[in-house]
This record gives sequence, structure tokens and C-alpha cells, in this order.
Amino acid sequence: MKRIILMFIALSFFSISAQAAEIKIGYVDFKKAVSESDQGKAALIALEKMVNEKKESIDAKGSEIKKLDEELAKQATILTPESLKKKQSDREKLIRDYQRMVKDSEEDLQKKEMEYIQKISTELRDLLEKLGEKEGYTAIFEVVEGGILYMPKGSDLTDKVIKSFNETTAAAKP
Repeated sequence: MKRIILMFIALSFFSISAQAAEIKIGYVDFKKAVSESDQGKAALIALEKMVNEKKESIDAKGSEIKKLDEELAKQATILTPESLKKKQSDREKLIRDYQRMVKDSEEDLQKKEMEYIQKISTELRDLLEKLGEKEGYTAIFEVVEGGILYMPKGSDLTDKVIKSFNETTAAAKP
């Protein structure tokens, strides 16, 4: 709701202060720009690789727990109380390690995802600023759910920004 009010105030201000000047407004679907850019796709591939690597180590730890459970079930009647207690203690330790590993993996993935998004977002915002100045836009808005209810298709800069961003980042690579 705040964004709608801010957009209305901004548009009102621009229309009052720029009566004789042309008002040029555009919008960008930032999520689409991030996810469909070459950098965004590369980041997604890197994250998927990271997920698979972490999943393998987590699955190995889960198999270890399952194996110990099977041993306990088979040997529960023949083990001494001390041996049984030690095996149960080992099992509990493995479960704690497993849970910690899952939690740490989730946190690592979230952190890495935020790093990728932050980097791409910063570069996209810089590009949008340059594009806005170069092409004389009065304002460029970000599409957010419930933010822009209608804008002509010609005002959608998303595909143009993705193309320009991909060209810029490709040229920057050695």
C-alpha cells in the first residue's frame, strides 16, 4: 500500500513539476531480470551443484544412522546394557551431527543465494540508472506484487535490461 501511495505522489509531483516536459516512465520485473540473465542462470547452476554436493554428504550421514539403527535392532537382545547404551549414545550423536549438517547446509545455501542475488541486483540497478539517464526516463519502477496494476507493454524494460545486462557482463569477462 505504501508503494502505491508513493508511486501516486511521485507521479503527481512529476506531472505538476514537468508540465511542459515529456514524462517517460518504465518498469522492470526485477525477479525476472535476475533469474533470466546469464549471471542469474549461472548462479542457479552453481547453487544446484552446491545443493547436490551437500545432499550427498547428508545422505551418507543418513545412511550411517540407518545402518546403526539396523545393527541396534539386530543386536539389542544380545548386547550388554553398557554396549547397548554406548551404541544408543553413538546413534544420538550421529543424529545431532546429521541435524547440524542439514541446518548448516541450509544456512550456507541461503547465504550463497543472497550473495548471488545481491551482486546481480547491484549490477542491474547500476545498469538501470545508466539506462534511465541515457534514454531520458523520468522514473523506472520495479514490478512488485500488487505494485503496478497497469502499464502499457511498451513501458516494460525487462527484456531490454536483460539483453543489455548480458551484453555488459559478457564484455566485462576476460
